[in-house]
Amino acid sequence: GFYINGNIGLGHERLSIIDLGDAARQPMSNEDGRYWIVLNGEIYNYLELRQGLIGKGHKFKSHSDTEVVLHLYEDNGPDCLNRLNGIFAFAIWDNHEKTLFAARDHFGVKPFYYTLQNGSFSFASEIKAFFHYGLLKPELCQKALSDYLTFQFCLGEKTLFKDVLKLLPGHYLFLKPDGSLTIYKY
Repeated sequence: GFYINGNIGLGHERLSIIDLGDAARQPMSNEDGRYWIVLNGEIYNYLELRQGLIGKGHKFKSHSDTEVVLHLYEDNGPDCLNRLNGIFAFAIWDNHEKTLFAARDHFGVKPFYYTLQNGSFSFASEIKAFFHYGLLKPELCQKALSDYLTFQFCLGEKTLFKDVLKLLPGHYLFLKPDGSLTIYKY
């Protein structure tokens, strides 16, 4: 599925596990279309969270864990991360504030790669997406290669590819309308 609005575009290739219906397709929006989400992963405590959100008056169109994360963010903002039990990487676009919020689970089971090039921010769960769509040319990051040969992994945010970074486990980011990117640990 795709969501395109002005200079924002979200795309998602879905592996249906929890809710197989069309209502659970991503990108998914809340009731008024303010927030849009794409999520890779699984939220283990989504049924419990869902019941609490229904009690607060939220309306659900699906039975997916993705929609639970969306409504939880709607209520709690970044503090929603403290309530999630699962493996995940997701991004939520706010149509009113024109901001992007993205987060990765504590252990980093689900990947979140990003690049900021020429004022354009792109993210994906696989690095090859940046090259497939011509966003970047595959160039080796020499420092990351040195790390990899020494430690058998790339330290910090680096990846083996120049200009491709990874959001660290247990971190989230905000991309603001002016293009500024801020990363926090939770």
